[in-house]
Amino acid sequence: MSYDRYVAICQPLHYGTLLGSRACVHMAAAAWGSGFLTALLHTANTFSLPVCQGNVLDQFFCEIPQILKLSCSHSYLREVGLLVVSVCLSFGCLVFIVVSYVQIFRAVLRIPSEQGRHKAFSTCLPHLAVVSLFLSTAVFAHLKPPSISSPYLDLVVTVLYSVLPPAVNPLIYSMRNKELKDAIRRLISWTFSKKVSKVPLD
Repeated sequence: MSYDRYVAICQPLHYGTLLGSRACVHMAAAAWGSGFLTALLHTANTFSLPVCQGNVLDQFFCEIPQILKLSCSHSYLREVGLLVVSVCLSFGCLVFIVVSYVQIFRAVLRIPSEQGRHKAFSTCLPHLAVVSLFLSTAVFAHLKPPSISSPYLDLVVTVLYSVLPPAVNPLIYSMRNKELKDAIRRLISWTFSKKVSKVPLD
């Protein structure tokens, strides 16, 4: 997404050549392939861990840190190593995204039209906010020290990075759609008018 915005804003005349169907297929394959490989390594490694402290987790999310708490073997260090590698890959993606957005913001600030700047920022800022929320809470969940761990904190952090970004993404990107904005305004005004009409008059 950040590369798409970068090319669209900073190199609009080259958009068709830089982001053709072949480039999109390669980027999608790289994202899906790396995600599948990471998930496969984590799954294989957690299933190989000996569990000797029962099989009940403190929360309803079956998260890797929760599974590691049940392990009684030093082989969990392999999983910690995999988590560190995953964090490094995520950090590399974050650096790429931040560099892309720095270039985008530099280009946007040179746009003379206020409306053009607003349109570009409204496209980029929601994506940057969702990615930052996801990465920061995921890194915190997987690398926080056990001394500050609690079931309630673990649950809140897990919801923040596994439920909230996918739920908010469609809403954020569709809110730029004029028809959807008009429909939401009509729904709110209709709901408000119904509540007002039900209020008893003295």
